[in-house]
Amino acid sequence: MITALLLEQVAAAVTPQADQAELRRQFPGVAITVCSDDDLPARFAAVRETAAARFYYLDAGEQCARLSNDAESASGIVVGLIGEE
Repeated sequence: MITALLLEQVAAAVTPQADQAELRRQFPGVAITVCSDDDLPARFAAVRETAAARFYYLDAGEQCARLSNDAESASGIVVGLIGEE
């Protein structure tokens, strides 16, 4: 489960040059993946957005990881950096 507070803390820590390894150090035990928002499906709505990034829940509870809107089943956060090539 990803709490609203945890999502807000991660969102506050993300800059346009966010580094996946640094975010994982800041939030141990949380699966965090950083990529370009352009690499994520446009049909999938972000659960949070800042000037630097859009945030999605990651559900890895079944055989394959997938994006989710459900904080209860989420086991991680995908950070889609805006404006990244």
